[in-house]
Amino acid sequence: MRHRVGGFKLKRDKDQRKMLLRNLVTAVLERDRIVTTITKAKAAKPLVDNMVTLAKKDTLASRRQAAAFLLTPACVKRLFDEVGSRFGQRNGGYTRIIRVGPRKGDGAEMAILELVGTELVKSAAERAKRREERLQALREGKDAEENS
Repeated sequence: MRHRVGGFKLKRDKDQRKMLLRNLVTAVLERDRIVTTITKAKAAKPLVDNMVTLAKKDTLASRRQAAAFLLTPACVKRLFDEVGSRFGQRNGGYTRIIRVGPRKGDGAEMAILELVGTELVKSAAERAKRREERLQALREGKDAEENS
């Protein structure tokens, strides 16, 4: 019986499971979204939320806690510089899980684990890029008219 037994075993021993979750959390914080199985996403979601909460505190102790868990110093820097400030006014719910259907090879149910608001950041970056391209085209058009 599994009375009051929490957590996910993920068919791994303790050390492998810990490293898998550290890798998943580091990947989410570096790239804003990952595609993984639903069970792994559910296991990693509270850990990502905990890292974002640490980033919102932004103390030396919280930086050291995050650095002890995350795998790369660049990920720690991005967490405290970008991600923590992005969720400064939000109280929890920093990640979402979106189911995307079965994997082709073995039929495992896949999901996207992403930080909330990434679509806004990406769309804003795309709009800025398109705007810059339009301005560049206008400048080139004016230069061509002046040279004629």
